[in-house]
Amino acid sequence: MNVPAVHPFAFDPTYGLQLEQLLAIRPPAAPAGFDAFWQKRYQQALAVDPQPVLGQSKANHPDWHVLDITYISTGGFQISGWLLLPRKGTVRRGLVVGHGYGGRDQPDFEIPVEETAVLFPCFRGLSLSARPPISPNPPGHVVYGIEKPDDYIIGGCVEDAWTAVSTLTALYPWIDGRIGYSGSSFGGGVGALAIPFDRRIDRGHLVVPSFGNRPLWLSLPTVGSAQSVQAYQEMHGSVLATLRLFDAASAAERIRVPMLVAVALFDPAVAPPCQFSVANGLPPSKLNEIFILDAGHFDYPEGPAQDAILREKVRRLFNAT
Repeated sequence: MNVPAVHPFAFDPTYGLQLEQLLAIRPPAAPAGFDAFWQKRYQQALAVDPQPVLGQSKANHPDWHVLDITYISTGGFQISGWLLLPRKGTVRRGLVVGHGYGGRDQPDFEIPVEETAVLFPCFRGLSLSARPPISPNPPGHVVYGIEKPDDYIIGGCVEDAWTAVSTLTALYPWIDGRIGYSGSSFGGGVGALAIPFDRRIDRGHLVVPSFGNRPLWLSLPTVGSAQSVQAYQEMHGSVLATLRLFDAASAAERIRVPMLVAVALFDPAVAPPCQFSVANGLPPSKLNEIFILDAGHFDYPEGPAQDAILREKVRRLFNAT
Protein backbone atom coordinates (compact mmCIF):
# COMPACT_ATOMS: atom_id res chain seq x y z
CA MET A 1 0.00 0.00 0.00
CA ASN A 2 1.21 3.46 -0.89
CA VAL A 3 -1.16 6.06 0.54
CA PRO A 4 -0.73 9.55 -1.00
CA ALA A 5 1.50 11.72 1.16
CA VAL A 6 1.02 15.01 -0.69
CA HIS A 7 -2.43 16.51 -1.14
CA PRO A 8 -4.13 19.94 -1.18
CA PHE A 9 -6.62 19.34 1.64
CA ALA A 10 -6.72 21.15 4.99
CA PHE A 11 -7.34 17.85 6.77
CA ASP A 12 -5.82 14.38 6.67
CA PRO A 13 -7.91 12.17 4.31
CA THR A 14 -6.69 9.08 6.20
CA TYR A 15 -8.07 10.54 9.45
CA GLY A 16 -4.99 9.13 11.15
CA LEU A 17 -6.17 5.53 10.78
CA GLN A 18 -4.18 2.53 9.60
CA LEU A 19 -5.66 -0.52 7.87
CA GLU A 20 -5.88 -2.56 11.08
CA GLN A 21 -7.84 0.21 12.78
CA LEU A 22 -10.16 0.62 9.82
CA LEU A 23 -10.89 -3.09 9.70
CA ALA A 24 -11.90 -2.97 13.38
CA ILE A 25 -14.64 -0.36 12.90
CA ARG A 26 -18.15 -1.70 13.30
CA PRO A 27 -21.43 -0.34 11.94
CA PRO A 28 -23.69 1.56 14.33
CA ALA A 29 -26.76 -0.21 15.65
CA ALA A 30 -29.75 0.29 13.40
CA PRO A 31 -32.59 2.32 14.91
CA ALA A 32 -35.89 0.73 15.85
CA GLY A 33 -38.08 0.26 12.81
CA PHE A 34 -35.17 0.17 10.33
CA ASP A 35 -36.24 -3.05 8.63
CA ALA A 36 -39.93 -2.16 8.58
CA PHE A 37 -39.12 1.24 7.06
CA TRP A 38 -37.24 -0.28 4.15
CA GLN A 39 -39.47 -3.30 3.64
CA LYS A 40 -42.48 -1.00 3.29
CA ARG A 41 -40.66 1.14 0.74
CA TYR A 42 -39.57 -1.94 -1.18
CA GLN A 43 -43.10 -3.30 -1.38
CA GLN A 44 -44.28 0.06 -2.69
CA ALA A 45 -41.53 0.04 -5.33
CA LEU A 46 -42.31 -3.56 -6.25
CA ALA A 47 -45.92 -2.57 -6.96
CA VAL A 48 -44.85 -0.02 -9.60
CA ASP A 49 -45.23 -0.91 -13.27
CA PRO A 50 -42.05 0.69 -14.70
CA GLN A 51 -43.44 0.87 -18.25
CA PRO A 52 -39.99 1.05 -19.91
CA VAL A 53 -39.67 2.93 -23.17
CA LEU A 54 -36.66 2.26 -25.41
CA GLY A 55 -35.21 4.38 -28.19
CA GLN A 56 -32.12 4.25 -30.36
CA SER A 57 -29.32 6.24 -28.75
CA LYS A 58 -27.05 8.65 -30.57
CA ALA A 59 -24.15 6.84 -28.93
CA ASN A 60 -22.73 3.72 -30.53
CA HIS A 61 -20.13 1.12 -29.66
CA PRO A 62 -18.71 -1.94 -31.46
CA ASP A 63 -19.48 -4.28 -28.55
CA TRP A 64 -22.87 -2.95 -27.47
CA HIS A 65 -26.24 -2.02 -28.83
CA VAL A 66 -26.87 1.32 -27.09
CA LEU A 67 -30.45 2.31 -26.26
CA ASP A 68 -31.91 5.31 -24.50
CA ILE A 69 -34.38 4.24 -21.84
CA THR A 70 -36.98 5.78 -19.59
CA TYR A 71 -39.00 4.04 -16.89
CA ILE A 72 -41.41 4.98 -14.13
CA SER A 73 -40.29 4.84 -10.51
CA THR A 74 -42.19 5.49 -7.30
CA GLY A 75 -44.33 8.58 -7.10
CA GLY A 76 -44.63 8.54 -10.88
CA PHE A 77 -41.07 9.87 -11.20
CA GLN A 78 -39.67 9.32 -14.70
CA ILE A 79 -36.13 7.98 -14.67
CA SER A 80 -33.94 8.23 -17.75
CA GLY A 81 -30.70 6.50 -18.66
CA TRP A 82 -29.16 3.99 -21.04
CA LEU A 83 -29.45 0.29 -21.70
CA LEU A 84 -26.53 -1.68 -23.16
CA LEU A 85 -27.23 -4.98 -24.89
CA PRO A 86 -24.43 -7.28 -26.06
CA ARG A 87 -23.85 -7.53 -29.80
CA LYS A 88 -22.54 -11.07 -29.29
CA GLY A 89 -24.36 -13.84 -27.46
CA THR A 90 -27.70 -13.67 -25.70
CA VAL A 91 -28.90 -11.86 -22.59
CA ARG A 92 -28.42 -14.27 -19.70
CA ARG A 93 -27.99 -11.81 -16.82
CA GLY A 94 -28.86 -8.26 -15.85
CA LEU A 95 -26.89 -5.53 -14.12
CA VAL A 96 -27.98 -2.18 -12.68
CA VAL A 97 -25.13 0.35 -12.45
CA GLY A 98 -25.44 3.32 -10.12
CA HIS A 99 -23.42 6.50 -10.46
CA GLY A 100 -21.48 8.88 -8.24
CA TYR A 101 -22.72 12.26 -7.10
CA GLY A 102 -21.30 13.79 -10.24
CA GLY A 103 -24.11 12.07 -12.14
CA ARG A 104 -23.63 10.40 -15.50
CA ASP A 105 -23.51 11.69 -19.07
CA GLN A 106 -23.00 8.35 -20.80
CA PRO A 107 -22.86 4.63 -20.01
CA ASP A 108 -19.61 2.87 -19.15
CA PHE A 109 -18.79 0.95 -22.30
CA GLU A 110 -15.81 -0.76 -20.68
CA ILE A 111 -17.81 -2.56 -18.00
CA PRO A 112 -16.38 -6.11 -17.99
CA VAL A 113 -19.52 -8.22 -18.40
CA GLU A 114 -20.78 -10.58 -21.09
CA GLU A 115 -24.24 -11.70 -22.18
CA THR A 116 -25.68 -9.10 -19.83
CA ALA A 117 -28.30 -6.39 -20.20
CA VAL A 118 -26.75 -3.42 -18.40
CA LEU A 119 -29.02 -0.61 -17.19
CA PHE A 120 -27.48 2.76 -16.31
CA PRO A 121 -30.21 4.81 -14.60
CA CYS A 122 -29.75 8.42 -13.62
CA PHE A 123 -31.24 8.57 -10.14
CA ARG A 124 -34.00 11.07 -9.51
CA GLY A 125 -32.98 14.69 -9.55
CA LEU A 126 -29.63 14.05 -11.22
CA SER A 127 -28.30 14.17 -14.80
CA LEU A 128 -30.94 12.93 -17.26
CA SER A 129 -33.43 12.57 -14.41
CA ALA A 130 -33.11 16.16 -13.17
CA ARG A 131 -36.42 17.76 -12.25
CA PRO A 132 -37.26 20.94 -10.33
CA PRO A 133 -37.50 21.70 -7.47
CA ILE A 134 -34.83 19.07 -6.70
CA SER A 135 -31.37 20.56 -6.97
CA PRO A 136 -29.27 18.78 -9.61
CA ASN A 137 -26.13 19.75 -7.69
CA PRO A 138 -24.81 17.44 -4.93
CA PRO A 139 -24.88 20.02 -2.08
CA GLY A 140 -28.56 20.73 -2.64
CA HIS A 141 -29.58 17.23 -3.68
CA VAL A 142 -28.21 15.51 -0.58
CA VAL A 143 -30.32 17.63 1.78
CA TYR A 144 -33.54 17.61 -0.26
CA GLY A 145 -36.39 16.40 1.98
CA ILE A 146 -33.99 15.53 4.78
CA GLU A 147 -36.28 16.74 7.58
CA LYS A 148 -38.67 13.81 7.10
CA PRO A 149 -37.50 10.24 6.44
CA ASP A 150 -40.41 9.53 4.09
CA ASP A 151 -39.50 12.59 2.00
CA TYR A 152 -35.72 12.25 1.94
CA ILE A 153 -34.40 12.11 -1.62
CA ILE A 154 -32.00 9.24 -0.88
CA GLY A 155 -34.95 6.96 -0.22
CA GLY A 156 -36.35 7.84 -3.63
CA CYS A 157 -33.00 7.02 -5.23
CA VAL A 158 -33.00 3.59 -3.58
CA GLU A 159 -36.49 3.05 -4.98
CA ASP A 160 -35.15 4.05 -8.40
CA ALA A 161 -32.63 1.21 -8.09
CA TRP A 162 -35.38 -1.26 -7.22
CA THR A 163 -37.57 -0.12 -10.10
CA ALA A 164 -34.51 -0.44 -12.36
CA VAL A 165 -34.46 -4.13 -11.42
CA SER A 166 -38.19 -4.27 -12.19
CA THR A 167 -37.45 -2.70 -15.57
CA LEU A 168 -34.93 -5.39 -16.45
CA THR A 169 -37.28 -8.17 -15.39
CA ALA A 170 -40.12 -6.57 -17.39
CA LEU A 171 -37.94 -6.53 -20.51
CA TYR A 172 -36.21 -9.89 -19.94
CA PRO A 173 -38.32 -12.06 -17.59
CA TRP A 174 -35.91 -14.99 -17.79
CA ILE A 175 -33.17 -13.07 -15.92
CA ASP A 176 -35.29 -12.65 -12.77
CA GLY A 177 -33.04 -13.61 -9.86
CA ARG A 178 -29.93 -13.18 -12.02
CA ILE A 179 -29.47 -9.43 -11.67
CA GLY A 180 -26.51 -7.71 -10.04
CA TYR A 181 -25.93 -4.20 -8.78
CA SER A 182 -22.76 -2.14 -9.11
CA GLY A 183 -22.22 1.37 -7.78
CA SER A 184 -19.48 3.76 -6.73
CA SER A 185 -19.49 6.49 -4.07
CA PHE A 186 -23.07 7.84 -3.99
CA GLY A 187 -24.16 4.86 -6.08
CA GLY A 188 -22.33 2.56 -3.69
CA GLY A 189 -24.28 3.92 -0.74
CA VAL A 190 -27.55 3.59 -2.64
CA GLY A 191 -26.62 0.01 -3.48
CA ALA A 192 -25.83 -0.92 0.10
CA LEU A 193 -29.28 0.32 1.09
CA ALA A 194 -31.05 -1.38 -1.83
CA ILE A 195 -29.44 -4.83 -2.01
CA PRO A 196 -30.49 -6.38 1.34
CA PHE A 197 -34.19 -5.76 0.79
CA ASP A 198 -34.45 -6.90 -2.84
CA ARG A 199 -34.16 -10.68 -3.19
CA ARG A 200 -34.06 -10.28 -6.98
CA ILE A 201 -30.50 -8.92 -6.69
CA ASP A 202 -28.13 -11.87 -6.50
CA ARG A 203 -24.73 -10.14 -6.09
CA GLY A 204 -23.24 -6.71 -5.68
CA HIS A 205 -20.15 -4.56 -6.19
CA LEU A 206 -19.62 -1.34 -4.26
CA VAL A 207 -16.68 1.06 -4.62
CA VAL A 208 -15.85 3.62 -1.91
CA PRO A 209 -19.50 3.55 -0.76
CA SER A 210 -21.01 6.63 0.84
CA PHE A 211 -23.60 6.95 3.64
CA GLY A 212 -21.92 4.51 6.03
CA ASN A 213 -21.81 5.06 9.80
CA ARG A 214 -23.82 8.28 9.85
CA PRO A 215 -22.63 9.50 13.27
CA LEU A 216 -19.05 9.46 11.95
CA TRP A 217 -20.20 10.72 8.54
CA LEU A 218 -21.64 13.81 10.23
CA SER A 219 -18.55 14.49 12.32
CA LEU A 220 -15.52 14.09 10.03
CA PRO A 221 -14.13 16.85 7.79
CA THR A 222 -14.70 16.18 4.11
CA VAL A 223 -15.11 17.77 0.70
CA GLY A 224 -17.99 15.42 -0.15
CA SER A 225 -21.74 15.32 0.35
CA ALA A 226 -21.37 14.99 4.11
CA GLN A 227 -19.98 18.52 4.21
CA SER A 228 -23.28 19.85 2.85
CA VAL A 229 -25.28 17.92 5.42
CA GLN A 230 -23.00 19.11 8.20
CA ALA A 231 -23.59 22.71 7.11
CA TYR A 232 -27.34 22.10 6.92
CA GLN A 233 -27.34 20.65 10.43
CA GLU A 234 -25.47 23.65 11.82
CA MET A 235 -28.16 25.92 10.43
CA HIS A 236 -31.31 23.86 10.97
CA GLY A 237 -30.57 21.44 13.82
CA SER A 238 -29.79 17.75 14.03
CA VAL A 239 -30.80 15.48 11.17
CA LEU A 240 -29.27 12.34 12.66
CA ALA A 241 -32.67 10.80 13.39
CA THR A 242 -33.36 10.78 9.65
CA LEU A 243 -29.87 9.74 8.65
CA ARG A 244 -29.80 6.70 10.95
CA LEU A 245 -32.55 5.19 8.78
CA PHE A 246 -30.32 5.77 5.74
CA ASP A 247 -27.13 4.21 7.12
CA ALA A 248 -25.45 2.08 4.47
CA ALA A 249 -23.37 0.28 7.12
CA SER A 250 -26.42 -0.79 9.10
CA ALA A 251 -28.00 -2.00 5.85
CA ALA A 252 -24.86 -3.92 4.88
CA GLU A 253 -25.27 -6.15 7.93
CA ARG A 254 -28.45 -7.43 6.28
CA ILE A 255 -26.92 -8.37 2.91
CA ARG A 256 -26.99 -12.10 2.18
CA VAL A 257 -25.61 -12.28 -1.37
CA PRO A 258 -22.00 -12.36 -2.65
CA MET A 259 -20.36 -8.95 -2.45
CA LEU A 260 -17.18 -7.30 -3.68
CA VAL A 261 -16.54 -4.04 -1.84
CA ALA A 262 -13.58 -1.79 -2.67
CA VAL A 263 -12.62 0.64 0.09
CA ALA A 264 -9.88 3.25 0.29
CA LEU A 265 -7.30 4.10 2.94
CA PHE A 266 -7.28 7.76 1.84
CA ASP A 267 -10.35 9.61 0.61
CA PRO A 268 -11.21 13.30 0.99
CA ALA A 269 -14.81 12.90 -0.24
CA VAL A 270 -16.01 9.74 1.55
CA ALA A 271 -14.17 9.25 4.82
CA PRO A 272 -12.44 5.83 4.94
CA PRO A 273 -13.89 4.88 8.36
CA CYS A 274 -17.35 5.34 6.87
CA GLN A 275 -16.47 3.20 3.85
CA PHE A 276 -14.99 0.47 6.03
CA SER A 277 -18.09 0.52 8.24
CA VAL A 278 -20.02 -0.64 5.18
CA ALA A 279 -17.51 -3.32 4.20
CA ASN A 280 -17.06 -4.54 7.78
CA GLY A 281 -20.82 -4.78 8.18
CA LEU A 282 -21.08 -7.58 5.63
CA PRO A 283 -21.80 -10.93 7.31
CA PRO A 284 -18.81 -13.30 7.39
CA SER A 285 -18.84 -15.31 4.18
CA LYS A 286 -16.28 -16.86 1.86
CA LEU A 287 -18.34 -15.33 -0.97
CA ASN A 288 -17.62 -11.77 0.16
CA GLU A 289 -14.41 -9.89 -0.59
CA ILE A 290 -13.02 -6.56 0.58
CA PHE A 291 -10.53 -5.00 -1.84
CA ILE A 292 -8.23 -2.29 -0.49
CA LEU A 293 -7.44 0.78 -2.58
CA ASP A 294 -4.71 3.23 -1.67
CA ALA A 295 -7.04 6.16 -2.31
CA GLY A 296 -10.50 7.11 -3.48
CA HIS A 297 -11.69 10.31 -5.20
CA PHE A 298 -8.02 11.13 -5.80
CA ASP A 299 -5.56 10.34 -8.58
CA TYR A 300 -2.41 8.44 -7.54
CA PRO A 301 0.34 6.58 -9.42
CA GLU A 302 -0.74 3.08 -8.42
CA GLY A 303 -4.39 3.78 -9.28
CA PRO A 304 -4.46 2.29 -12.81
CA ALA A 305 -2.81 -0.95 -11.64
CA GLN A 306 -5.21 -1.33 -8.72
CA ASP A 307 -8.16 -0.53 -10.97
CA ALA A 308 -7.05 -3.27 -13.38
CA ILE A 309 -6.96 -5.85 -10.60
CA LEU A 310 -10.36 -4.74 -9.36
CA ARG A 311 -11.77 -4.85 -12.88
CA GLU A 312 -10.77 -8.51 -13.20
CA LYS A 313 -12.50 -9.28 -9.90
CA VAL A 314 -15.62 -7.51 -11.16
CA ARG A 315 -15.51 -9.55 -14.36
CA ARG A 316 -15.40 -12.81 -12.37
CA LEU A 317 -18.18 -11.70 -10.03
CA PHE A 318 -20.72 -10.68 -12.64
CA ASN A 319 -19.93 -13.30 -15.29
CA ALA A 320 -20.32 -16.21 -12.89
CA THR A 321 -23.26 -18.50 -13.56
